[in-house]
Amino acid sequence: MTPNLRQVYAFAREYHQKKETQKDIQYGTAGFRSHADNLDYVMYRMGLLATLRSRAKGGQVIGVMITASHNPEQDNGVKLIDPMGEMLEQRWEKLATALVNVSDADLEAQVAKISDDEGIDNNDHAKVYVGMDTRYHSPQLAKAVLNGVAALKGNVRDFGIVTTPMLHYFVTCSNTNMAYGLPTEEGYMTKLIKAFKNIRGSTFEKGNYTNKLYYDGANGVGSLKMLGFIKKFDGFLDVKVFNSNGKINFNCGADFVKTNQRAPEGLPEVEPNARCVSVDGDADRVVYYFTDEAGVFHLLDGDRIATLIAGYLKDLVEKCGVKINMGLVQTAYANGASTDHIVNQLNVPVACVPTGVKHLHHKALDYDIGVYFEANGHGTIIYSTEAKRKITAASKDESLTQEQRDAASLLLETIDLTNETVGDAISDLLLVETVLHSKGWNLQDWLGTYADLPNVLMKIMVEDRNVITTTDAERVCVTPQGLQDAINEIVTRYNKGRSFVRPSGTEDVVRVYAEADTKENTLQLALEVANVVYDMAGGIGERLKMAAI
Repeated sequence: MTPNLRQVYAFAREYHQKKETQKDIQYGTAGFRSHADNLDYVMYRMGLLATLRSRAKGGQVIGVMITASHNPEQDNGVKLIDPMGEMLEQRWEKLATALVNVSDADLEAQVAKISDDEGIDNNDHAKVYVGMDTRYHSPQLAKAVLNGVAALKGNVRDFGIVTTPMLHYFVTCSNTNMAYGLPTEEGYMTKLIKAFKNIRGSTFEKGNYTNKLYYDGANGVGSLKMLGFIKKFDGFLDVKVFNSNGKINFNCGADFVKTNQRAPEGLPEVEPNARCVSVDGDADRVVYYFTDEAGVFHLLDGDRIATLIAGYLKDLVEKCGVKINMGLVQTAYANGASTDHIVNQLNVPVACVPTGVKHLHHKALDYDIGVYFEANGHGTIIYSTEAKRKITAASKDESLTQEQRDAASLLLETIDLTNETVGDAISDLLLVETVLHSKGWNLQDWLGTYADLPNVLMKIMVEDRNVITTTDAERVCVTPQGLQDAINEIVTRYNKGRSFVRPSGTEDVVRVYAEADTKENTLQLALEVANVVYDMAGGIGERLKMAAI
C-alpha cells in the first residue's frame, strides 16, 4: 500500500515532535549524536530515511544502529548502514541532515522531495534492520525508528541489543544472499569461532603466548556478547570479563584507555605483564595494554594492531606466491614510528586520509588487501573479490607446493575471521590473538617490534572552529593564512618533530597533535603550536587551562 505522506506528518506531530527551539544538527562520521533527550524526532526521521534509502537501492536491506559508541551514558545517536555494510553514502548524509532539520510542518514536503529527486517509487518494497546498544534510553529511541519505518510502509527486523559491527554484518549477509554468512547472532559467532579454531589447531599456548586474556567490556554490549563467545571457545581462549554491568564507558573502555594512557577502573588485580584489552561501548574499537614489573603502563593501540596484522598477512601472501596488491591506510594521528615501520620494515605502502572510518574504508578499497586502523583502535581489513578468487585458486592448485597451498588455505580462514564491513572489536581481537599465537609472542614481544614516538593531543577552545581549514589529509592548515608557516618553523626546532592542527567536527575546538623524540620535547612542541593557534585562530579562555586530552 502506498504510504500516505500526510500520515507521516501527523504521526510526527502527535508522537515525535521536533521542538521549535531545537538547534540544527549535522550528520557526520558518527551519524547523529547528542543527549538522548534531544533525539526522539531524529530517530523517527531516520526510520523514514532508511526506508527511502532501501527503496532507492532496489529494496536492499538498510541498517539503523542506535548507539553513541564511546560517549557517556546520557548521550545516544543513530547512524545508517548501506547495503554492503559500509557507512551511508556521503551524498545521502546531506539528505539526512536536511530531513532532520526541517520543521514538522515541512516534513511531508521534504519526504516527497527526496522521493522525487531520487526517483523513489513508494509502492516499492523496503526492508530495514534495527539494532541498539545497552543504554537505558535505547529501547525508547528504537521505537521511534520503528515508527518511522512503519509510517512509510517499510518492512523491519528488530535485532534488539547487538554490537554495531554485528548489525553491519547482518545487513551485508542479507544483501549478498547469505554468501557472506547467516544474518543472525548465532551465524556471526559461529563463522568467527570456526575460523579461529581452524587456524589455531589444537594448541592453546605457544612460545611466550598464553591463552589468558583480561577483557574490559566498557559496561556495554561488548561484554554481553563476549560472554556468549566464551561458551564456545572450548578452552582455546581463557577470557576474564570485567566492567560488564556498570555505567557505560565510565572510566573504562577503549577510548578511556587510549585518551588517559592508563588502565581502566574495574580491572581486577592481575599479574605483571598480564594481557589486557578494552573495547568501547558498542564494541567497534579495541586496544591492548599491560603493566610491567616496574608498574609502567604500556599501550598497544590501533597503529600497533595495524602493523601486527599487516605483517602477518604479508608473510602469508608471500608464502602462497599469489600476486596481490596490499596497502595500509592511516590518518594523520598515526604515530610516525608506526608509519616508518610499515614502509621500511614491512615494505607495505601507506596511504594517509582524513580522520573518520568512512575515509579509511573508502581508500582501503583501492587495494586487493586493504588494512586500515585509526589509532583509537577502530579498523579492519578489506579483501577484494579478485584477491579472494586468487587465494581460493591457489589453495587448490596442485602445481603449487603443499606449503603454498597451506598458506593460501590459512589466508582463506583469516578472511573468514575478519568482519570486513566495519571495525569490529571482537573480530579484531580474535585476529590479534591469532597472530600472537602464531608467532608465540606475548605483549612485550609485540611492543618490541618498534618504539613509538612520544605524542600528545591538546585542544584549544576557539570562537569559531571554521576559521581553521585544512588540506592534504588534514596535515596542512590552509587558513588562517600564515598559521601553517608558523607551525612549520616551530617543528624544525625539534628532533623528529611533527605537528598538525584540525578543527573538531562537532564543537568549537581546535585539536593540536604533536610528536617528537622525547616526552619533554613533545609537550613543549605541542604547547608552542597551541599558543600560535590560540593567537591566530581566536582562542578563548585562559591559556594555562588548555588541557592535554
